[in-house]
Amino acid sequence: MTQETILLIGAHGQVGMALSRAYDAITTNAPMCLPKVVKLSREVLDLSNVDAIRQVVQSVKPNIIINAAAYTAVDQAQTERELAFAINATATKVIAEEAKKCQAKLIHYSTDYVYDGTKSGVYHESDTTNPLSVYGQSKLAGEDAIREVGGAHLIFRTSWVYGADGHNFMKTILRLSQSREMLNIVADQFGAPTSAKSIAQATLDVIAHWQQQSGTYHLVNDGETSWHGFAQDIVTQYLACNKTPFLLLTPENILPISTEEYPLPAPRPRNSRLNTDKLKQDFGVILDSWQMGLNEVLTTLPNA
Repeated sequence: MTQETILLIGAHGQVGMALSRAYDAITTNAPMCLPKVVKLSREVLDLSNVDAIRQVVQSVKPNIIINAAAYTAVDQAQTERELAFAINATATKVIAEEAKKCQAKLIHYSTDYVYDGTKSGVYHESDTTNPLSVYGQSKLAGEDAIREVGGAHLIFRTSWVYGADGHNFMKTILRLSQSREMLNIVADQFGAPTSAKSIAQATLDVIAHWQQQSGTYHLVNDGETSWHGFAQDIVTQYLACNKTPFLLLTPENILPISTEEYPLPAPRPRNSRLNTDKLKQDFGVILDSWQMGLNEVLTTLPNA
């Protein structure tokens, strides 16, 4: 029996590294029949080079491609539109085309930024998209390209991603908490902080039950909060873990402000709440609460 192959693109990103750890954990004592994983980072595969993408996929001949790579500099994308679209849209289309040619299933990660955030309730996958930023527009263009190509695929829209690796909101709050006694954090944008670890585990759970169906799914930790609430819980849980170094900041000194009081180049959706019922119904996958997801990440951080 031929061993299957998973091609992981973006292996050194937040989700890519979490996927690597999660897969390594289940293969430690697993039989050899599990798929092997070919991991490619951006240092190895330049996603702005479509010929390189085609060559890699044709060489590896994977059964599953997981595209965990993306241009994620939300504010910088406002002035780097061409690069954002090259990676998030053009490269994604080429990956989808090559996946279809070799009959590989494709998993791709998208974002809550495809919505404008004006809906009063939670967003369902069928709701109208209307991205406010260049980043959101480029990610939606990538989604549309995958659907247009038409191969077997799953698109996972997630939100407020953070983890032990890379640059993210959680790590920024912890860094600032060591030197600041007070922080102002936006309190009128709502969503679900979602850990890269949760995304990785959910992805592997889905793969285990995936036949040939294609579609777009919301994949976020359960519950909702604001950026202000998220920041407060980061500090509260970190202190509860008895972590060092000592934090100067306390949760009470994280103060709420409005979006207008903290202007940024790229507009953000005020409502990023994503309904995950479809994921539960089709694959039986239920993610932990965002608080539990945060605790899992914080307890694995080094003390220093």
